[in-house]
Amino acid sequence: MELLDRYLHAIKFWLPRAQQDDIVAELSEDIRSQLEEYETKVGRKLNDFDIASILKERGRPLVVANRYLPQQYLIGPVLFPVYRFVLAIVALCYLVPWLLVRFGLIVFDPSYRSVRSVLADVARAWPSFWTVAFFAIGAVTTVFAVLEKVQSKKKFLDDWDPLKLPPVRDPNRIPRLNSIIELAANFVFAVWWVTGAWSQIIFDRAGVRVVLTPAWRGFFWAFLALALGNIALASVNLRRRHWTLLNAGIRMVLDSAGAIAFCWLLKAHLVSEVISPQLSPAHAAEISNAINTYMAKSFPFAVMACVLIVALSGIPRLVRLRTGRTRLIQSLALL
Repeated sequence: MELLDRYLHAIKFWLPRAQQDDIVAELSEDIRSQLEEYETKVGRKLNDFDIASILKERGRPLVVANRYLPQQYLIGPVLFPVYRFVLAIVALCYLVPWLLVRFGLIVFDPSYRSVRSVLADVARAWPSFWTVAFFAIGAVTTVFAVLEKVQSKKKFLDDWDPLKLPPVRDPNRIPRLNSIIELAANFVFAVWWVTGAWSQIIFDRAGVRVVLTPAWRGFFWAFLALALGNIALASVNLRRRHWTLLNAGIRMVLDSAGAIAFCWLLKAHLVSEVISPQLSPAHAAEISNAINTYMAKSFPFAVMACVLIVALSGIPRLVRLRTGRTRLIQSLALL
């Protein structure tokens, strides 16, 4: 059976040298028994096509040899769930913001755009994203590969104390301290805002004066309304210390409105003039324009940051509450 000998020889190549002969002898005996049984069943001598069909069912030589090899991992099953979680955090907190900021700069900042289309500029930035992703994922993988080697030798994961496990936390419970801090912070902000932010002159010392445009009054009332809304919500949460779809929805609306107002403020060109005895009118106008320009340039970063903050804080809470409510309704329906 030349074909069988060739098959066993191919398997032997991939086996550990110290075990090659024993494993091949065991395999040879097993396969020859299978061939003899099949030969008895069909009532004739097997040809190469019959033998090839049986060997194909056994699998490629590399696959068969792998069943006898010790399992090796770059990152083993113990650390792999943590590795996957860290990769998700890196993607969500680093790669996605990087991509969104780059896209925002191309869309909102003319200095990052070329004469070509926006899609062409995005395509031009795409290789840079993959370079950043390669180094970020590579760094995480390298760290976990080292941890895997250390863990396999030192078994440091086996040394742990059950008494130090963190307590079970109700994700829908609102800590009293958080509500108190939120209430106090918004109250102090509202008092300071009313007493010190109404005037369009936001700085007036030593002859230096910074004057805002009349559009500032709109932002004044917007941020005051948001502060009062946060005070009202914190007061309710102080008494009813669990998130519901209602108060979670209100929190999402207030956070979204605050983010929109802040980003809108950056694009509004609020600085009307800067006055100083040491500055000529032309130089003062340049400073005003520079402040407005730099604020406008920070707009894409602010948009991306606000979107991520609102999305990461509000959407998971609403999804969790809605899922829990659906499960509760389904459980009641089964009663």
